Amino acid sequence: MHRAARTASAAIALATAFAVTACGSSAGDEVAADKKQTLTVWAMGAEGEKLAEVAEAYKKANPHVTVKVTPVGWDVAHQKLVSAAAAGKLPDVAQMGGSYMGEFAELGVLEPVDTKTFDEKDFFPAGWQQGEVEGTAYGVPWYVDTRVLYYRTDLAKKAGISKPPADWKGLRAMASALKEKAGSKWGIYLQPRGLDTVQSFYPFLYSAGGEIVDKDGKAVIDSPAAVKAFKEYGSYVKDGLSTKSAQPGYDPLKDFNTGDVPMFFSGPWITTLIKDQYPDLKGKWGVAPVPTDKTSTSMAGGSSLVISKDSPHKAAAKKFIQYLTDSEGQSDWYERTSDLPANTKAWESGELAENPDLQVFKKQMETARTSPALAKWTEVTSKVDAAIESVTQGKASAEDAADKAQSEVENLVK
Repeated sequence: MHRAARTASAAIALATAFAVTACGSSAGDEVAADKKQTLTVWAMGAEGEKLAEVAEAYKKANPHVTVKVTPVGWDVAHQKLVSAAAAGKLPDVAQMGGSYMGEFAELGVLEPVDTKTFDEKDFFPAGWQQGEVEGTAYGVPWYVDTRVLYYRTDLAKKAGISKPPADWKGLRAMASALKEKAGSKWGIYLQPRGLDTVQSFYPFLYSAGGEIVDKDGKAVIDSPAAVKAFKEYGSYVKDGLSTKSAQPGYDPLKDFNTGDVPMFFSGPWITTLIKDQYPDLKGKWGVAPVPTDKTSTSMAGGSSLVISKDSPHKAAAKKFIQYLTDSEGQSDWYERTSDLPANTKAWESGELAENPDLQVFKKQMETARTSPALAKWTEVTSKVDAAIESVTQGKASAEDAADKAQSEVENLVK
């Protein structure tokens, strides 16, 4: 998902209001699942457009339930959800990314997941964890994504390399060979600075055994593993293997097509974009798991579906979410959107089971890590963005950048 900017002060102010006004609907006010009713649903980005089609199909099988889908742009999603929550007007069901979950759970506006209906074992571990806050699940995984390595197979062959890199040493060697022997301008694209640079950094941080905040909520961005990741990431820029600057919102696909950028890390939507926008690349590119340091571990992304605590339609909302997240619904959703199913049973047949590129994503999701569900997580990651930039721009050593980020993150999570 794409994170929208938000401020801690707004969340704090709202928390005070919710403490007074948020109470949830009583059981007597709730409408039974088999009664005639209208279910309101907010979904973001392209998902909002596609979900309306699914809602129509759902109504044919459940004529007593009208599902009213409101598409919401990611750029305004956070503010719209905050405003609706403050006014007590959240939709019955909403799509919610992991970076929002801690904040809205803390505000007390989300209904905990009925774990008798939704079984954690049916989903990728990281997908389920994105909906959890302090051990309580508030979101049912809807779709997942993770980052893998995209690379030009034809240029690798020209550089004398027959298979993708398995570890950090191999990644660096391949980046060097692609630049020196295959004529690429860069060996790889690693985002050097700007908003969400951390998403490009996660495969290095997690594979080195590092993290930003540990399971106890303690800042650990200055750990030896994190410092090692900062050094490795920054060295690609220092040695001229990755660019030192890029325009905000830079998309490497055009340069991937020309060969100037022969490798980069990204998510599953890129496979569709390459096929649609650059059909001449067919047979000239591939995907591979994140190269290993201690492990091969990438970030987990995606979205969950939540129910408003004040919704009078909880029973119908739960049934609609069941429809969207069982294996059949997940397979249908993949065919409509190319979003990767969070339900692992959906991967057992069809293209998801047979496509080797998709299986790379499945394998990576099995070990992917999700970010902690903290109310101030966006502020936390902005400090890591700044630390990465200071390293890639040569303004600070990995150790000094990590120390500064540690102090800043500590102040946010204590």
